[in-house]
Amino acid sequence: MSKSLVPTPHLEAKVGDIAETVLLPGDPLRAKFIAETFLEDVVQYNTVRGMYGYTGYYNGKRISVQGSGMGMPSMGIYSYELIHFYGVKNLIRIGSAGAISDKLNLHDVVIGMAASTDSNYSTQYNLPGTYAPTASFELLEKAVNAGRELNIETTVGNIVSSDVFYGDNGLEGLKSWQKMGALCVEMEAAALYMNAARAGVNALCIVTISDCPLRGLETTSAERQTAFTNMMKIALSLA
Repeated sequence: MSKSLVPTPHLEAKVGDIAETVLLPGDPLRAKFIAETFLEDVVQYNTVRGMYGYTGYYNGKRISVQGSGMGMPSMGIYSYELIHFYGVKNLIRIGSAGAISDKLNLHDVVIGMAASTDSNYSTQYNLPGTYAPTASFELLEKAVNAGRELNIETTVGNIVSSDVFYGDNGLEGLKSWQKMGALCVEMEAAALYMNAARAGVNALCIVTISDCPLRGLETTSAERQTAFTNMMKIALSLA
């Protein structure tokens, strides 16, 4: 951790302001909702670029929640700074995703065991092959157990992290992933898993199904901001 580079270009927090476990919603307003709804003794440590960050306590455990924006470049920046400049050890993405599997419905909770991707994010590592970004088993196991204890049904498996939201090939790409058993598509997990693996820390992605594009179903923006509380409860319990 390099204290000389704190604050960073994207986080105005001081060393010690951020807990070792951080929840990473893409939407900063979801971060605000979590802080105001679930945490006690909350302190806001970041407002740079409107990407809110908070630290507080959940059931006596110190935890932070930080907006991470949309897409792998944005997740790559925030997760890198949290890990290397603020000493974060556990990073848990909580976001929305589009269902690929026909077995999933709106509001279902999915835990990403692995994250396939159409991104070239891994090329920076100069690997002699194709890297498979995977979650921390420690966090994965705890999240599955937490779901059971909270009586929240979860589906665990391979998710897809895409660089594009409006793809030129429309739904055909999703159908191709579907035949390989992919559960859902989002835009950040693969970068998070790679940054965490490179740094030797823990990462996990928990998402709620916000739309089923192959069936024409979707939730509202308000629901995506405040109604996806089951994944929030599971993530918070990991602290």
